[in-house]
Amino acid sequence: MAADTEIMNLIHKRGDINLRVKWPNDIYYSDLMKLGGVLVNSTLMGETFYILIGCGFNVTNSNPTICINDLITEYNKQHRAGLKPLRADYLIARTVTVLEKLMDTFQDEGPNGILPLYYKYWVHSAQQVSLGSPEGPKVWIVGLDDSGFLLVHQENGKVMTVHPDGNSFDMLRNLIVPKQQ
Repeated sequence: MAADTEIMNLIHKRGDINLRVKWPNDIYYSDLMKLGGVLVNSTLMGETFYILIGCGFNVTNSNPTICINDLITEYNKQHRAGLKPLRADYLIARTVTVLEKLMDTFQDEGPNGILPLYYKYWVHSAQQVSLGSPEGPKVWIVGLDDSGFLLVHQENGKVMTVHPDGNSFDMLRNLIVPKQQ
């Protein structure tokens, strides 16, 4: 969750490029195009907890949509800046270093140690979406629960947790389809 935001913080420092996190694990340019993502798989075997983390970033491939270096090039043109393109090897090395720091912070402070960084970049602040269908009830995204699931505030005042497994989150249509029991 926070590894992708810290990486975006690194990329963001290269200039005023609008990078955001789309829940639960995507990295976007604004709310328009996906540039990367993070996947985490965990297993508990006995008393040992194993975590496998994978992340990917579109650094140099302009097709089929856009890449990080395209954004840097465009920023340079618009602002007469001289930002250098990102190198994949640098991004990988920096990602591993930052991930280690984030894991230490999480172990020491729990979710509250990294959530402010996540919220700094997430695309959903105060976003209104429909539940179930475009005509469904409107809800407002308010944050994440203790397990990392999306919290939405309903018009009746109730707060509901929306799980990523079995949900559809269509940003273009502002639609969440909750998991059916």
